[in-house]
This record gives sequence, C-alpha cells and structure tokens, in this order.
Amino acid sequence: MSECIFCMVAKGEIPSRTVYEDDSVLAFDDIAPQAPVHTLIIPKTHYADLSDDVPAALLGSLFSVAAQVAVIKGIDKSGYRVIVNSGPDACQTVHHLHVHVIGGRPMSHGMVNFADRP
Repeated sequence: MSECIFCMVAKGEIPSRTVYEDDSVLAFDDIAPQAPVHTLIIPKTHYADLSDDVPAALLGSLFSVAAQVAVIKGIDKSGYRVIVNSGPDACQTVHHLHVHVIGGRPMSHGMVNFADRP
C-alpha cells in the first residue's frame, strides 16, 4: 500500500524517531504529541484497523510492545494510556492499525465525550 503514510514510515521512506523496533512492529514518537509522551506502535504489515483480520499474535505483540514503550519512556510506574481508534466514528485518521501510548502527565477523565450520542 504505497500511499499509506505509516507503511512509508515502516519502510524507512519517511523518517521517524524510533523508540522500539522488531521484525513485526515499529514504535515511534508521534509528530503531533497530545502529551509529553505520545508514541505510536504500528505493525510493519498493513492492516487498516482492528476489523482487518489481524492475527491474534500480532495484536498481542502490539500490546506487549506498548508495555515495553512505557518502560523505555519512563512512564511505566506513573501510568499511561493505551488507545486504539478503529474506524471513522472513533476518529481514526490514519487507516493503518496503530496503538497510541500516551503519558507523562495526569490524564483527565473527560477525554471521550459520549453526551451527543444516542
């Protein structure tokens, strides 16, 4: 998928600040961080979202790496959020499966507002 920005990052065509990398996943700092720590973890193989027949082992790897990223970034003791947006109603803006690891400051409870939902 040549037009996918995260595929290009995974291939090294677009530079990123790598936090962690192995054969199947890449973790890198978000270019528009929402907190002092905001790292994205992507599979190197393109999957659009969680509904895209993602192998269970890969999902396990993404979440295992999220915990490793928290240690690398020094937020494992203070706490962090792990977020996956899947599809347009969840505000997924890049349609390549990715996990956000966010921390480095206290989070608010009001991050998601369902007040306008039926």
